[in-house]
Amino acid sequence: MFQKILAAIDSSTIGQQVFDESIAIAKWSDASLMLLHVLSNEEEGSPVLPIYAVASPYPLTLEGYPNPLDFDVFREQWKSYEQKGLALLKTFTDEAIAAGVRAEFTQSQGNPSRTICDLARTWEADHIVIGRRGHSGLSELFLGSVSNYVLHHASCSVLTVQTILAKPDPS
Repeated sequence: MFQKILAAIDSSTIGQQVFDESIAIAKWSDASLMLLHVLSNEEEGSPVLPIYAVASPYPLTLEGYPNPLDFDVFREQWKSYEQKGLALLKTFTDEAIAAGVRAEFTQSQGNPSRTICDLARTWEADHIVIGRRGHSGLSELFLGSVSNYVLHHASCSVLTVQTILAKPDPS
């Protein structure tokens, strides 16, 4: 039986699936649940830092410096991204508590792979639930895979939840 379950949540549809699996396991084993969201530019929908070579036909001010307004926009987008992550975690935590599961949450910024493994180690989790988008072959080689890293570096058991792919229309 598990005592401490770490669920790595993001704002994609797989995040909901990871949450649902982690709730089911926590209820079954009467475990505590830690919900984690990692703020990262790797996540779909995260703000993109302006890159001046391609971002704008007029990337520099007349003085030759990057336009500070671009960075202000990025900072505002990042702040909004942080708030959305916290709201998602709060909603999921409230749902878990309503379902009778002891739950808490944390949001960190950094490399998702390492952050998940580090928190699992420091929080002494005995189980991690993480989503898997199905990268394989070259796409996994070039894009990397958070779930693959966690599977090979975690200090505890790991459950990967595969993305539910739409079935092709038989007609």
